[in-house]
Amino acid sequence: MKLFKKSDIIIVAAIIAVSLVFWGAYRLYFSETPTAAEIYYDSKLVMTVDLDKNIDKEFSIPQDKEVVFRLFSDGSIRFEKSDCRDKICIRSGKLDTVGQNAACLPNKTVLKIVRKHKPKKDDIDIIIGN
Repeated sequence: MKLFKKSDIIIVAAIIAVSLVFWGAYRLYFSETPTAAEIYYDSKLVMTVDLDKNIDKEFSIPQDKEVVFRLFSDGSIRFEKSDCRDKICIRSGKLDTVGQNAACLPNKTVLKIVRKHKPKKDDIDIIIGN
């Protein structure tokens, strides 16, 4: 008794191929998009950081000095330090593509990557996973 039929393998291969095409098109489309990082505290926008300036620095927001962000010269940003217990925000890594986000829920802080220019109605709002 066979575990998989030949048609099952063809269907799975087709799904993987279509997924890779869409993923590649998405990365290609958004790789050259000018981006900015929006930092929200308690659901209110408190800071917008331009990611295209080739600056390497650490900073925090006035509302919570314990949460430290790191801006990299390659156009990415991440949570660097936080006083939260689980450190999930720090483990989320560098964000650099429109739609990526990370959150430090105990500190009520959200970091979101957006287009620098006015968003269009059909823009992607969020990406889940890497």
